[in-house]
Amino acid sequence: MSTDIVEAATGEKYEILKATEEDRSEILALYRAQLGREYCAWDEDYPGDETIDFDLSRDALFVLKMNGRIKAAVSLEEDEDVDRLDCWDESLAPEGEIARIAVLPEEQCKGLGRIMIRYGMDELKRRGYRGIHMLVNKYNVKAIRCYAVFGFRIVGECHMYDQDFLCYERDLS
Repeated sequence: MSTDIVEAATGEKYEILKATEEDRSEILALYRAQLGREYCAWDEDYPGDETIDFDLSRDALFVLKMNGRIKAAVSLEEDEDVDRLDCWDESLAPEGEIARIAVLPEEQCKGLGRIMIRYGMDELKRRGYRGIHMLVNKYNVKAIRCYAVFGFRIVGECHMYDQDFLCYERDLS
């Protein structure tokens, strides 16, 4: 299995690798740690085992580990409802999507979210995607600040999954 070694803003070294079935309980715990946090619309059912099954079946879930412990995760998403939004730039097709970016609360503000976003973008590019799009809760100031450094453009807004979102997009070249 391929592993990438990265360094966070704190100077700590982490490894990023494709998640496996053995990571399931720790990934679920990471997702559950987000519940109740500001702007997090996740609940006890989502994301859950079905989401992890879907991501694992597509080799689309990646984790950042330090000393064998998962600190963050990102998924390469497939969501036809999001793909059908009419705000996406057709010249960037095929486009991929990243989603379910999660960082342990005690590890936030150390650059791990940005590391995972960059990794997701690089992985989409390796898989042949020309562009990337994603939805960001329009009130989630932390996420908006995190994504700003990547040069995403806001190309629209939508209301899905009981949330108001900004539609973010950029090319992967």
